[in-house]
Amino acid sequence: MRIPMHSRFRYARLMAQLVGHIISGPNQCVYLEREQASLEYKAMIEVTPEECQAMLVRGWRRFGPEYFRPVCGACQKCVSIRVPVAAFRPTHSQRRALHKCREVRLQVGPPQVDEERIALYHRWHAMREDVRGWNKNPVSFQQYFYQFCFPHPCAREFAYYLGERLIGVGLVDETPCALSSIYFFFDPDVSRLSLGIAAALMEIEVARQRGLEHVYLGYWVPGCASMEYKRQFRPHELLVGRPEENEEPVWVPEDRFPLVDIERHARP
Repeated sequence: MRIPMHSRFRYARLMAQLVGHIISGPNQCVYLEREQASLEYKAMIEVTPEECQAMLVRGWRRFGPEYFRPVCGACQKCVSIRVPVAAFRPTHSQRRALHKCREVRLQVGPPQVDEERIALYHRWHAMREDVRGWNKNPVSFQQYFYQFCFPHPCAREFAYYLGERLIGVGLVDETPCALSSIYFFFDPDVSRLSLGIAAALMEIEVARQRGLEHVYLGYWVPGCASMEYKRQFRPHELLVGRPEENEEPVWVPEDRFPLVDIERHARP
């Protein structure tokens, strides 16, 4: 484990301050029960939108001031996935999900924390605990702020309302070229609306309106049923390997990145 403190970290000819760097694990993988997982973390402040974009295109994700990506040695199945906005066409089932949410109002603004959002998060997480066996996570105001509302120039909140009732919250990064879905939770009482699918479609539409090229959906994990929905957003592109700062990232269409090649391309 290495922890260089208060060093300087360069991306896209700009400077962000690196205040911590660790590699965790190996631990039990949350996606594939037979695998072990390791994550590389970088705690960074003063990150510009351009620097955030440079990390995003290389497979990094962000929670608060922490940026992370998988560095598992044996598996290599977490693959970054993004949707080219101009080429995307929704499927019939996706259009149906959007139609079910026709009365849902989207409000985009800065992330915020209040009792309404904390209560909504707790209801959603309790449902995941029952359905998927997640560990309890009684997130506090401070924890919610650190994960979702930490000051960052790219941070956006996509709040979904049914009338005046908040029914869903999406945390999203907006870089000069893309939107990146960070986290989404919703009221279990409106599960029938397929709000998760509709929210992704609304993000793609917002990106289209703002002239952005891509919407990043995080990681797709072959063999993980809960991640399979991401493949239905077509066409999509997959990131080859784990490019470093001085390497040009290579994104390829799904048909040029078959499942049998994932382990061959990705580096430990």
